[in-house]
Parts: sequence; C-alpha cells; structure tokens
Amino acid sequence: MTVLPDDGLELAGEFPDVTHEQWQHLVAGVLRKAGKDVEGDAAEQALSTALEDGLRTRPLYTARDGAPEPGFPGFAPFVRGGRAEGNTAGGWDVRQRHSAADGGGAVLADLENGVTSLWLVVGGSGIPVSSLGRVLDGVYLDLAPIVLDAGEEVETAARELLRLYEERGVAPEAARGNLGADPLGHEARTGRTFDLAPVTALARRCAEEYPGLRALTVDALPYHEAGGSAAQELGASLATGVAYLRALTESGLSVEQACAQLEFRYAATADQFLTIAKLRAARRLWARVAEVCGSPAAGGQTQHAVTSPVMMTRRDPWVNMLRTTIATLAAGAGGADSVTVLPFDDALGLPDGFARRIARNTSTILIEESHLARVIDPAGGSWYVERLTDELAHAGWEFFQRIEGLGGQAAALRSGRLGQDLAETWQARSAKLAKRREPVTGVSEFPFLAEKPVVREAAPEPRSGGLPRVRRDEAYEALRARSDAHLAATGSRPRIFLAAIGPAAAHTARLTFASNLFQAGGVEPVTEGTFAQSGATEVCLCSSDALYEERAAEVAAELRAAGAAHVFLAGRPGEHPGVDAYVFAGCDAVSVLSTTLDRMGVS
Repeated sequence: MTVLPDDGLELAGEFPDVTHEQWQHLVAGVLRKAGKDVEGDAAEQALSTALEDGLRTRPLYTARDGAPEPGFPGFAPFVRGGRAEGNTAGGWDVRQRHSAADGGGAVLADLENGVTSLWLVVGGSGIPVSSLGRVLDGVYLDLAPIVLDAGEEVETAARELLRLYEERGVAPEAARGNLGADPLGHEARTGRTFDLAPVTALARRCAEEYPGLRALTVDALPYHEAGGSAAQELGASLATGVAYLRALTESGLSVEQACAQLEFRYAATADQFLTIAKLRAARRLWARVAEVCGSPAAGGQTQHAVTSPVMMTRRDPWVNMLRTTIATLAAGAGGADSVTVLPFDDALGLPDGFARRIARNTSTILIEESHLARVIDPAGGSWYVERLTDELAHAGWEFFQRIEGLGGQAAALRSGRLGQDLAETWQARSAKLAKRREPVTGVSEFPFLAEKPVVREAAPEPRSGGLPRVRRDEAYEALRARSDAHLAATGSRPRIFLAAIGPAAAHTARLTFASNLFQAGGVEPVTEGTFAQSGATEVCLCSSDALYEERAAEVAAELRAAGAAHVFLAGRPGEHPGVDAYVFAGCDAVSVLSTTLDRMGVS
C-alpha cells in the first residue's frame, strides 16, 4: 500500500505550467482531423458560438478575460444583488400569475402550497375590477403581496385594491406589492396611450402613505415577446425606467423616492447563462442611471423574472416543464427578487390545477431541496459569467442610447423604429429556427406525431394592437396545423416514404435525420414495406455518400416508375440524376416542408 505524504493538497503542484497557446495548439490538432486547418486564435474562434447583439461565447474563459469588479450585494454597482442579504433568508418571492376570476379557488390553492405573492391581470378581458374583492376573498392581504397588471384601468384597479386594504383592516405600512402602472409598456402592448398624471399621483400616494407598496412596473416582456434580444430588452427597460424617473421627479418626488417606486420585469429563458448575465447586467445598468442622477445608493434594482412565453411550445408541452425549470434556476442564480414560473400549458389556454402545482413546486424544489438561494450570486466570479455580464451591459447601454437618441422610449415606440429593430432581430432568429440551427425539442427536433393533444379552456385574450407577440414554435405550429386538418379530413397524415439504401450502418443516421425533419412539419415518415404499399407520393433517399454515387440514380428511377412524384435525397446537394431536392443540416426546413405540403395538396 502506498502512503501519500501529508503535505497539503496541491493537485497541480507537480505538473508543469500550461499556456493558453498550448491549449489552442491541441484544439487545432482536433479540428485538423475534422478537416479544418486553423491555428492559434482562429482555432479557438472556430469553436466559439455567435449570440445575438454581436456577442460571441468562446469555448474557454480564463483569468485573462477580465471584467470590472462586481462589488458586493447591496452596494453599487449592485451587480451581485440589490439587497445585502440577497435571497438567503428564505429564497426568492414565488409569484404566480392569474388572469381569470374563478372565485379565488386557484388563488388560495397557490397561496396554501408555496406561492408567496400574486400577480393579477385586471381589467379588459382579465379579472374584472369589480371582482377583485371576490378573487382575494380569504387572502391575508397583510401577508401576501399583490401585484396588479391593469393596463389603462390601473387607476380604478389601484383604487379598488387600496379600498380593500382599508376595508379589511390592513395597516398602510403592512400593504406590500405593486399597483402595476406601466403606461409605456401598455402602449407597447396595445398602441394606445394614457395620461401619466394619475400614475404620478399614485406614486406620490404610495411614497407618502404606503412604504411597502410600489406604483410602477417597468415591464420588458413586451420587447422580449416581440422578438427582441437580451440587449434590446435591457435597453428598452432602461429607457422606460428613465422616462418614469423624469416624470416622477417632475411631479415632486426625489430621485430616491422615484427609484423606490419602480420594479423591473424581465424574461428568464432556458439559456441559463445568458439569463444570469442579463439580470446581473440590468442591475449594473440601473445603478449607472442612479449614479448619473446623483443618487448612487438608490440604484438597487428590484427585479421580477418571468419564465419566457416565447420559448413555450404548444406541441409536446410537457417539455416546457424542463424549460421553465432551467429558466427558474437561472433567474434565482441571477438574483431575481421575485420569480413567476408559467405553467407548462400556458400557451394552450388556462392552466389546470396540475400545471399550476408543477409551476409553484419548481421554485420550491430549487429553494428547499437544491438550496439555490443559500449563496448570493453563486455564478459570480465565473470568468465566463463576469465577461458575459460586462459585454451584455455594454450592448444594452448602446441600445438604450439609441432609444434616447430617438427622443426616448415613447418617441421610439411611436415612430415605429423600436418595433422595426425588434422585428429585424426576430427575422434573423426566425431564419435560425427555420434551419433548425436553434432547435426546439419536441417541435423541430424529435417531434412526436402520435401525441395526444393537450386541451385547455381558452384563456382571456391578451392585450394586443401594439408590438406583436412571437413564439419560437410558430412556423412549425402552422405546418402541424395543416397536417392536423388533413388528418381530420382524410383519416391519415400526409406521408413520405424513406427509402433506405444499403446496410443499416450506411443509412441509419440520415434516415433518423430525415424522419425528424419531415415529422417537424407533420409529414409522417414511412420506413417499412415498399413504396407502393406506403400510400405516399413523395420519397426521400437515405444512405451514405458512397452508396449515393453508386445507386441513387438507379433507385430514384425505380421509384419514379413506381409513381413517386418527387424525390428528395438526405445529404449535401450534388449531381444525382432523378433527385429533385436535398435535405441536409442547415437547410431551410420550414420552406422545404411548406412546399412539400403544398405539392401534396395539404392546405
């Protein structure tokens, strides 16, 4: 038995120092085997990933990737948290959203099982203002913070909530939450404006009478849901917050009082590190605004993170549970003060009791079992996270300055320039989605045509008329809807025969690829039997490049003779007689599938 010396744990003590250049040399060797002859920085660049906003993530970060000192929680620049204690005293606020009046049953079920605050969509097609008391019946208003989202009915809804506080004996200092006024966010959603004067009056009343109650929300979700990037979401929220600061200080509030009236709402996506960096960058940016206004200590941003509606899918919605879990983890690690987990069936209508239970338990598990809130800013100090935070902060500030250069948030909205910028970002992202460069599990990758649809009661229509609301699955959803209609009308889905050439080792990879691609558009792949037995008119050849050279033309001719109207080949485009089109990694799958359905007469 070998006895190790008791001289401390120096795992790398006997190993020679390694340089960054040596690592790059090893990377270059691996890439060379894959056909890429690059060296040094170019080798590292070959493994980097392009993000939106002109950012790139590299495969390795080291101490040389410096970023500004993030400071400490509770102190400017607040990168590591707006409060000194962070969420260590029990975790983040678990905030659940309700948009329909059900007599308060769902509300009470949430509060009795882990939810700590309520976000109520009031007015319009949401909860009627007159029903607010009924929805909150049985709720201890001195314990559960209430956040309103009432659009242009905010004054009426706020007045009703304040009346309920008084009626139920809640002391003004015990009332907590947010009246939810967001005139610019409402304009972004609907295209309609409303007067700021009542909003500033509410803010003054909260500042004077209700120390635990905020009056305004800076909601960045309209820009995220219109297809905006992380930096655009940050820039738009910053411009909105600055507009509100100006209005509130002009109405008589100090900068400190005005900042205390604002809560910022951001989307949390399944891109874990980007979400963490975005929340950290948002705090840094708002701290800079407060510093410029002469009150750096007032720059601790209060954040409400909401799992992204854009990432939620209607097909295979169970996968949404995984997406929201990752997003919630990122929001918690990023230091959000409150987190809303959208139920997995949110895109399908009103969530049922099971979906709401899973949503609230997501936070509970991360807080109570994973202990995610025990450490403040657990990602802080990571060379990658610190660098990404810094780069995203600069990109967000640049977009904010662009908006200010247009005359501010209101002017940017009304001129259409902001909407145009968001649309251009979404157009570029849509191209990646169409080419499956940004995969959507259960939709564009590994779809399941035989799944039983999840049916929910229709949800109230969301506010509309302003910026569009987009979803990552929308192009594929339209294709699947055409397939569903064909199934309902004929009893079968549109089909394509996958013709495997040669042994399994030669065709399995491309057969699997083609099967996934066509199912993403609702086209059922047939792999058993003969083409004549398949009932298909379209066919796709699947094999290796070598066998294509030997047999593709022959097999295509045989299939055409058997009645094939169109022949695909799974692989890179080449010269193959009898082949009409090619499907390959990076092809525009949405265009291919749409054209295929057109040819099949599937409308």
